[in-house]
Amino acid sequence: MKRSPVRIRLAAHNLQSEVSYRLPIFFFCNSVSRCFYHILAIVTVAIWGATFVSTKVLLQYGLSPVDIMVYRFALAYLCLWAISYRRVWACNLRDELLMMGAALTGGSLYFLSENIALTYTYASNVSLVVCTAPLLTAVVMRLFYRSSRLSSHFIVGSFVALAGVAMVVFNGHFVLNLSPVGDLLSLAAALLWAFYSLIIKRLNGRYSNAFITRKIFFYSLLSLAPLYACGTHTLHVATLTEPPVWGNLLFLGVVASMLCFMAWNVSLEHLGTVRASNYIYLNPVVTLAVSAVILTEPLTPISLLGALLTLVGVYLADRHHPAV
Repeated sequence: MKRSPVRIRLAAHNLQSEVSYRLPIFFFCNSVSRCFYHILAIVTVAIWGATFVSTKVLLQYGLSPVDIMVYRFALAYLCLWAISYRRVWACNLRDELLMMGAALTGGSLYFLSENIALTYTYASNVSLVVCTAPLLTAVVMRLFYRSSRLSSHFIVGSFVALAGVAMVVFNGHFVLNLSPVGDLLSLAAALLWAFYSLIIKRLNGRYSNAFITRKIFFYSLLSLAPLYACGTHTLHVATLTEPPVWGNLLFLGVVASMLCFMAWNVSLEHLGTVRASNYIYLNPVVTLAVSAVILTEPLTPISLLGALLTLVGVYLADRHHPAV
């Protein structure tokens, strides 16, 4: 007996729903086909979480924060030329300015704000405040797109995730020392990332991902050039030949910058800006795990509980939220 096409489609839909319900790996997904982009966003944030450890290694070898930014952006830009070299300019001045804005908000100004904030306040303060980026992104999207709604699941999940992040960051030692300059710079970094996500939403679909990412690194380097030129550089060439130095620079430039920025832009396009940004809450959790493995930093029950709470918060924030 032949089954009708309608029944076959219905059975396939029910099977897909059953798989999504039963398998934990799919608990963020509305459909199996979308899981790839959720996994892509999670992997991207996981790699970005590891960059803090990689940067710390390079700082120990004498590289300055500006040196690290210039080297990683230059590596990413050169690699992108290999796959995107035909197009030089955007279609119009407005789009070119948008790409310049993306470079400032998601590149040079974002990293400078975050790094300078570390000189004024505790790293725990910076990490916690910067993790408000998903919440600020949702607010910015609500201001520019009336169709974007802040659901109760999202609001509750965001605060649960932030509470988990706080437990991971402070690790049972609450030393929150308010520093107006440092905390405002950290908040500025989070807000810059929110506007970066907004700009990418407007550019996605109009240009290739490689072209957009290449332009971001070009304008990031251009905006960092005066700062780099005015700085004092005592780095010797021999330092760059050290395996830990060039290895971490390759990781930051090729993997964490070129590949991850492209992957993140794809995630924003397919998952929606707010939904993809929720995964940023996982950043400190990954940093915690990598620090334990690479730097042998201790794990405590408080930090592990915070990691679990962060995962629960991300799940709640993502649940039933529209892809905007």
